[in-house]
Amino acid sequence: MSKINRRDFLKLLGITATAGSLPAIYGCSGTSRSVFAKDLYTLPMKGNARILHITDVHGQLNPVYFREPNVNLGVGDAFGRPPHVVGPKFLETMKFKPATAESYAYTYMDFESSAKKYGRMGGFAHIKTLLDSLRQQAGGKTNTITLDGGDLWQGSGTSLWTRGVDMVEASNILGVDVMVGHWEFTYREREVLSNVALFKGDFIGQNVRVEDASLMDDVYGELVEEFDGRGLYDEDAGYAFQPYVIKNVGGARIAVIGQAFPRTGNANPKEFFPDWSFGIREDDMIELVNTIREEEKPDAIVLLSHNGMDVDIKMAENVPGLNAIFGGHTHDGIPQPIKVKNIEGNTCLVTNAGSNGKFIGVMDFDIQDGKVKEMHYQMLPVFADALPADKEMQAYIDQMRNTKYDKNIIESRVKEHFYLDSRLGKTFKEILDEKLAIADRLLYRRGNFMGTWDQILCNALREEYDADIAMSAGVRWGTSTLKGDWITMEDLMTQCSLTYGETYVTEMTGHDLLNTIEQVADNLFDPDPYLQSGGDMVRLGGLDYTIDPSQKLYERITDARLDNGHLIEADKTYKVAGWATVGKAPDGRLMWDVVRDYIIKNKGKDNILKLDKINHPKLLGVSSNPGIADYPGEVG
Repeated sequence: MSKINRRDFLKLLGITATAGSLPAIYGCSGTSRSVFAKDLYTLPMKGNARILHITDVHGQLNPVYFREPNVNLGVGDAFGRPPHVVGPKFLETMKFKPATAESYAYTYMDFESSAKKYGRMGGFAHIKTLLDSLRQQAGGKTNTITLDGGDLWQGSGTSLWTRGVDMVEASNILGVDVMVGHWEFTYREREVLSNVALFKGDFIGQNVRVEDASLMDDVYGELVEEFDGRGLYDEDAGYAFQPYVIKNVGGARIAVIGQAFPRTGNANPKEFFPDWSFGIREDDMIELVNTIREEEKPDAIVLLSHNGMDVDIKMAENVPGLNAIFGGHTHDGIPQPIKVKNIEGNTCLVTNAGSNGKFIGVMDFDIQDGKVKEMHYQMLPVFADALPADKEMQAYIDQMRNTKYDKNIIESRVKEHFYLDSRLGKTFKEILDEKLAIADRLLYRRGNFMGTWDQILCNALREEYDADIAMSAGVRWGTSTLKGDWITMEDLMTQCSLTYGETYVTEMTGHDLLNTIEQVADNLFDPDPYLQSGGDMVRLGGLDYTIDPSQKLYERITDARLDNGHLIEADKTYKVAGWATVGKAPDGRLMWDVVRDYIIKNKGKDNILKLDKINHPKLLGVSSNPGIADYPGEVG
């Protein structure tokens, strides 16, 4: 398959940094702005340096619906501590009232009725408008720095088809100064390095290292040289990218350290990044902070992290010298920072700015005589209908979506015959606007256990392979679709836009199946945050089971039964379908094609897709946990 240079792709679109000269199309859907407080986005500077933070956008350039979880269980020290508080308890903790714009933004409560009242959230054209306003209120862009916490380049049809280029150029228009990565690394190394070269800010990560063998590899050296040294920042230390950057903000020197997702090497296929390794690397972080303090003498040190919030809290405790952590990965919209005392007795503020462009975190630093006197934090929900669309950004998005789907500009590891020929020659917008069926209920994904969108994915896999059971990863991305709305191809692509989206079927014994489920549960519920993966529980279609998160590994899962009621037997073999394997690429059709065909085939004459059953597991030992509310399954 032929390839195209990233800059050539932008030329093909006819887009440059002067896209603002193109006609603007405003994105407001018509919700009355009177439902929003007049001073919602009035935030005068409190200090002399402002840090603006977004994270986990997952390729969503346009406004979206995204339902927050009703199950986000905390275990160990995290029990009852934000983000492991949901629904009414969350509102009480954060001092919000029910049936308000804040309740809609931060919780699952009354989601559908509130969605109709307050509209979609996020959208880069609206984020750009708000960021520009926040910069102006801070006295100008020189008094601010804009951070992106990663998972920016993946999660939509256009990000997949452009290999993340659409998001890189959008982040340049947005004015992102510094970013870290996770799903960014699931493009090929060459694609990652090309995107990093195209990005006008700094791509950092102290915990991303070049493998020892690769340091001696002439082929890797040529790859690095092709992209002006990007991908090998420091040969002696083995840093793949800059570990940190010093930014002058409002007359203060602020050090920003990068922390990529530590478990990228376990959670995603190694074939995409054969020359790089990852890890928490806490000892290296401590040493780096000490070096920065001694040699750079900054006024403040912050960590831009994709650890996940529980991991960030533990790191804040163990690593002295950090003033604040701007976190990502676990998609937690937390309007009040967690104040953490480190081993030196000083306070570090730990934040997380949600996902899908729903929120902007704003932290003002009052820095005097080289020291941080005060820090003020506020999170702002991005209501698309309360903000006009920025003309330049909207023009870029509209023109990019009018690009034609062409194999000559799309790189993939999959075979060409997996592409549906009917898509060739159509624009991205034409493909994504395809109406598949009408939702019979709210379709959502986020939550520790099965969501309704997950059930559709599992049902499609089971039908494709006539399988007993389907397994789908408990990832936290994927937008929501309201009951009665058309499910579009765009909605579907937000659920499964992966560079390794091939499907498969295999046979597993009951023993191996249950062990696999137990191991995934431990990734979620191990009391030590450093041993957690930051995702949700694997979704299992065609299987009901009981889980007690408080138990130990291999003791959490009981009473696993097929939909027909048959108990899973250890020595019996079962047909299991799945997708997105981190091992060798299977030969099955791509997930979005499998699910598209399933939806169209199974909708009724009224175009409604009905779900007869949702495989909600039975939960034990969680009835007093503030991280669960209104659970649709059985709770013991």
